[in-house]
Amino acid sequence: MEWVLAEALLEQSQDPRVLFVTLCRGEASAERVETLRFLLQRLEDEAARGGGGGDALPEAAREVAAGYLMPLLRGPRLRPAGAPDPDPGPPARRRVLRAAGAALRSCARLAGDPSLAAALAEEALDDLLAAGPAPGLEGGAEAALEVLAAVGPCLRPREDGPLLERVAQTALALALAGDGEAAALAAGRLLPALGQGGAAALRAVWGGLVALSGPGRVGPRLQVLSALAERLLPGHPAHDAGPDARRCARFWRTVQAGLAHHEDALTRKRARYLLRRAVEVSAERGDDCTCDPGDANAGPSLFWWSGKKKDELLKFWENYILILESLEGNQVHVIRPVLPKLNDLFEGAMSQEDHGACWLLHPSWHMCVYKRMFESENKVLSKEGVLHFLELFEAKRLPFAPEVSEFIIGPLMDALSESSLYSRSPGQLIGSGSPLGLKLQKFLVTYTSLLPEETKSGFLLKFIQRMTSRHWCAVPILFLSRALASVPKCSALAREGLLALRDVLQCTMATHQILLRGAAQCCLLQAAMHLVDAEKVSLSDVSAFLMSLRQEESLGRGTSLWTELCDWLRVNEACFGRSAARSPGGLQEPASLNAYVKTLVQEYVKPPAWENEVFTLLRNLVLPATDSIAEFVLRRLTVGELSSVSDLDRCRLCLRAFMELTRLHAERAGEGGPGLWRVLRPLRSASIRHLQDADGGQEPTLGRQIQKVVSMAALAAVCEATAWQPECTQDALDAGATDSFLASLPRGQTLQKPRPGALSSVSEEPSSQGWGKVVAQYVHDQWACLAFLLEKHRAPASDAARNPGSTLRSALDALGVLPAQQASPVLRCMKTLVPQLLAPAEPLCIEAFDAAWKIVSSLSNTQLIFWSNLKAFVQFVFDAKVLTIAAKIKGQAFLKIKEIMYQMIEMSAVKTGVFNTLISYCCQSWMVPASSASRVGSLANAKNYSELVLEACIFGTVFRRDQRLIQDVQTFVENLGHDCAANVVIENTKREDHYVRICAVKFLCLLDDSDPSHKLFMEDLAIKLLDKDESVAKSRTRYYVNSQQHRVKNRIWQILLVLFPRFDQNFLNRIIDKIFQAGFINNQASVKYYIEWIIILILHKFPQFLPKFWDCFSDGEENLKTSICTFLSVLSHLDIITQNVPEKGPVLARALGLALRCCVHHHFGVRLHARLALKRTWSLCRAARAEGIDALMPVVESSLSHADGAGNAKRNWRRIQDHFFFAVFHPLEDYCLGTIFYILPRLSGLVEDEWIATDKFARFTDIPSDTAFQWYLSRSQLRELDPGAWAQQDAGSNPGEADKQSACSDVQRKVIPWKDTVPALDLEPALWGRDTALARPDGGLIVVASLIDKAANLGGLCRTCEVFGASALVLANPQCVNDRQFQYLSVSAEQWLPLVEVKPAQLADYLQQRKAEGYTIIGVEQTARSVALTQYRFPEKSLLLLGNEREGIPAALIPQLDVCVEIPQRGVTRSLNVHVSGALLVWEYTRQRLCGPPGREGPAPQTGHWCH
Repeated sequence: MEWVLAEALLEQSQDPRVLFVTLCRGEASAERVETLRFLLQRLEDEAARGGGGGDALPEAAREVAAGYLMPLLRGPRLRPAGAPDPDPGPPARRRVLRAAGAALRSCARLAGDPSLAAALAEEALDDLLAAGPAPGLEGGAEAALEVLAAVGPCLRPREDGPLLERVAQTALALALAGDGEAAALAAGRLLPALGQGGAAALRAVWGGLVALSGPGRVGPRLQVLSALAERLLPGHPAHDAGPDARRCARFWRTVQAGLAHHEDALTRKRARYLLRRAVEVSAERGDDCTCDPGDANAGPSLFWWSGKKKDELLKFWENYILILESLEGNQVHVIRPVLPKLNDLFEGAMSQEDHGACWLLHPSWHMCVYKRMFESENKVLSKEGVLHFLELFEAKRLPFAPEVSEFIIGPLMDALSESSLYSRSPGQLIGSGSPLGLKLQKFLVTYTSLLPEETKSGFLLKFIQRMTSRHWCAVPILFLSRALASVPKCSALAREGLLALRDVLQCTMATHQILLRGAAQCCLLQAAMHLVDAEKVSLSDVSAFLMSLRQEESLGRGTSLWTELCDWLRVNEACFGRSAARSPGGLQEPASLNAYVKTLVQEYVKPPAWENEVFTLLRNLVLPATDSIAEFVLRRLTVGELSSVSDLDRCRLCLRAFMELTRLHAERAGEGGPGLWRVLRPLRSASIRHLQDADGGQEPTLGRQIQKVVSMAALAAVCEATAWQPECTQDALDAGATDSFLASLPRGQTLQKPRPGALSSVSEEPSSQGWGKVVAQYVHDQWACLAFLLEKHRAPASDAARNPGSTLRSALDALGVLPAQQASPVLRCMKTLVPQLLAPAEPLCIEAFDAAWKIVSSLSNTQLIFWSNLKAFVQFVFDAKVLTIAAKIKGQAFLKIKEIMYQMIEMSAVKTGVFNTLISYCCQSWMVPASSASRVGSLANAKNYSELVLEACIFGTVFRRDQRLIQDVQTFVENLGHDCAANVVIENTKREDHYVRICAVKFLCLLDDSDPSHKLFMEDLAIKLLDKDESVAKSRTRYYVNSQQHRVKNRIWQILLVLFPRFDQNFLNRIIDKIFQAGFINNQASVKYYIEWIIILILHKFPQFLPKFWDCFSDGEENLKTSICTFLSVLSHLDIITQNVPEKGPVLARALGLALRCCVHHHFGVRLHARLALKRTWSLCRAARAEGIDALMPVVESSLSHADGAGNAKRNWRRIQDHFFFAVFHPLEDYCLGTIFYILPRLSGLVEDEWIATDKFARFTDIPSDTAFQWYLSRSQLRELDPGAWAQQDAGSNPGEADKQSACSDVQRKVIPWKDTVPALDLEPALWGRDTALARPDGGLIVVASLIDKAANLGGLCRTCEVFGASALVLANPQCVNDRQFQYLSVSAEQWLPLVEVKPAQLADYLQQRKAEGYTIIGVEQTARSVALTQYRFPEKSLLLLGNEREGIPAALIPQLDVCVEIPQRGVTRSLNVHVSGALLVWEYTRQRLCGPPGREGPAPQTGHWCH
């Protein structure tokens, strides 16, 4: 078309200058400038052939370049006054600039003067530099780039060499500067143009790229390299005039960085293109090629080629690129079959030699694949990649490579920080451990054993330091620590490594899970003992490390870890190095471990004047020396020499030591002599004396106030010691004097802060915050003493007991003063006071409940003190007396207690273990021996608060994935037992949700059904459980498998099964209808089994209910398929039901008739269950020789014979007969807790969260086990079964399947349309307009869909047309692309396909217009003369007209069709969907264009068969 236009213009005027003047006059529109370009290119071609133009043509070309094109490119032309100045917009301006640039290139060539191109380039370069170092496309930057791209190829390599280099360097800097339009234009147009201009420019660009150091921005570099790929990777040696990128290490490092780039798919595509081209060029050239080393690491080159190994190398790189392309899909099912090829890559990259394996190809290529998998958006794919890498060293002995170690410390550890990777595999039991965590442990052991000794220390140090470089969650840091602790013993770490391990310990403290935190600390301590070289660390270093461990979480006395540490210290005592730092006294660090410990203690507790006593204490720190210890403590606390806040800390330390010795002495009665108890009297007397001393109206001094604080703390310690062993202290103390003083203590009194002038020195002045802590401790000790007094004298023998109201008010005031963590003694006092006040002062007690709950709930994020305070709160609010009185008066306190109860249950959903504390305490308080007089009252409490037991029976939350992971890992740590010291040190409080239900079940099992109150309680609970089941069934909210509703119903029927042996016939008469009604509800499988089981047990124990059971099959009921199957399943156990029936004949006859009737049910599942029941009932009839069975034999045999059909029916019949509930399960022999809570949930497809093993019942010792109840597992083989196929469980694909596949098997490969193309079109995506993106060749297929109404059909048709490259899609209303149904099927295809709007009323004119343009109008319609699609040859210019969904093509348009094509069909349905019909024709058109044989257009010869 352009050539024809240029010829027409030249025919009109032989003088091109006239044409130039005409075209350069007026507004510079895109059409005018493009016409000028066509004309100049035509003249350039004619001049190249030696045609005319004369001498005037060069001068005219120079005038056009200087007078028109350059001003046009540099800015808007001057227009006549008053002329409009329209803004054409960026796309139109870009079109003008492109055309002007091409015209300028032709002018430069036509001018015949090489200096013109240089001058234009100089001018454009100056404009570009003036725009700044990283310009956008404002001003003249875009025009300057267009000029340089146009005239760059015209520059002379020798004469204009310096200019070429300057232009190349500027273009390179611009291309690497950013992602803006200027960078895209420089890389997409200017650099390729310069690359064609000569070797000088190419060398300049290449030199700039090679000179770049550091990682930089990979995307821009690859954009430039892709633009110059044909010059940097020449395809033939004859064209090798420039650098060869294959021989440059930095080129390959850039490619590798692009292959693993996780942010930009376009960058990865460019990297794959460069790699593919390098391989293809190497194979085409056939010469040997080796990349320069590039770095100091020994090993193979990053890239090399050998003609002798062409086939092996081609296979390696083809598989490599295939894997990378498969990873682009992020689909695990596509990538898993490709992973065996990754194993082949390792096989092909190594060679076996006499001295061992070595790398042939650089291992960094393999690491790129793994890095791409690790950084995938699909976490399942990331986990696959991590597992595959960890398993790599198990199966193969790979040679050492520094790049692998760097990869482990970098990308692998980054990937391991994701907690979700440590989840259990499908079907794996809870507590069995994370597969990834276990593989990580094995991997690190294997890899470190393969490391050379000279590199092992550096690798482990970097590994540990990497663990400190980021915030780790609890699960990853635990498994990394376990892996580190598993490394075989070696002296690999020095002081720096020990310090790094201490930093990791600090990282573990960030998590709130105490057990996981303690387990990680244990592992890190083991790692330190295994890996630290004792000769390179000092005792100070070891001490600093051990001080970072928490005694209450990991390093506790008596554990195996403590013993191991002591042994390690003893063995290495003589090996430890000396610290460069000196002690505070200026002495060198002692070499002996004992001497070092004594020095530490001396520096901490030694006061200046008491050195001899300290050494005496250290020499005699054993039980026989308690007399001297007691005397030392007494002198220290009562001598009256306390004068500073620091003395307060030392006194507290002495009190702690005294209390520890007192506890130890109480545990070992008779050892150590009576001195410890004799010291209590003077300590008590001195403390009382100091507290009774008045200030005499003087300002209190700091020393006097500190002495009061110490005396109150000492008095609290005396009370605590008295409570431990009252019989030993009875003679040592004057109880009456102590009680009198405690009773007279003014409650709520605080300490006055001393004035600054009363202090001995300014340095001793306590801050307000510090003095507040001192006062809080004083108040805390006050209430500790008062709690002792109230618990000792529950009768009103003291002022506090005689005036409980004022005391409780003071307690509330104290709660407002004390920090939350020091509120425990106040709660103890409230526990004693509230029962006395609940009836007369109920509002005050409610206020106490609220204040105490507020204090406890505020501590929920403070793990170490929350549980002790929660326990004290529960003992206060849910005390048996409080509950009894509150239930008796039924006032606001009763409602408040229940409100708090539900708040605690709600808190348990986010903080596991809260409900455990509540239900355990209540059940223990309600569990009173039979001989106790308060037995009935306790069960009355349980009945009044039966909602608590009900909620406990059905308690359990559906955890989020991260919560379930934490629970799994905690269970795994607990299963380690004593092997993990954290399990011994940390109190095992049984905080799992399972233990709530276990506590409730064990409590119910202890109830005695012979006791009327017990019996009434159980019956009331059963009715509430059935009501709860009914309400859940009515809600029907998201009742899918393993949902919360499913789990609640499952737990309800589990408890009903536990209670069933306690039910008598009278009670069952009340609830039997509800039980049968539950069978009519559409339940999940596990619930269905429990209902069937309990019905079987009822009918077995009480056959009197058989008539009600037969009524369930009556026609009057709404017989849903599930309900009929439920009762047929019960009928299948008729042998159990009839054991207690004296006359079995009528029962068997009734069952036989019901089974036969259901055998003709319309539903297949009902027929299947009915035939099973029929088969079993018939066997019973024949065994019992029931009357009249001979007459039914033909009918029965005929019904059973239908079950032995073929295909799916036969398989299903076998499956139901082998189903565990019918083949193995025995309702009587399998009745036990093991079956109810573990076996049946496991076999019925419930999630592992619902499996409760019987050993958990045994481990829960808060409630004793009932010896009369059957606790053990089933005696049948039921416990040995695996979940069968009948449960229709989808256990997921096996992660090992990919490894078992043959590497030679075919793999799924997703179509990537652009993967085999040179990425030239995407070099400048920022410059794309819709016209550029939708550019399609003229003369192709046009699909007209103006008659189609439905958006879904239009969306699917749009996607089909885009995929097969149609020229355009014609629509009645292009706005339909915004419809959701359209977008759902089109998946953005409308963005890449030209859309044309033609209304149905305009179709006739549109078809005539296209017919005039040479198109063949083809209608997709069945007519009298239509041609079969298999017999038609499509012309190149074809237009498909599709009809309406209902009416087809209107009759008025059929005469305008050149041909009608119909699709042959074999079925009964009359027609296909319009989208499907259009897709078939579009594909046939495409097939004929791509691979069809050339032939005439129109109907093809008759062949008599289908085309394929």
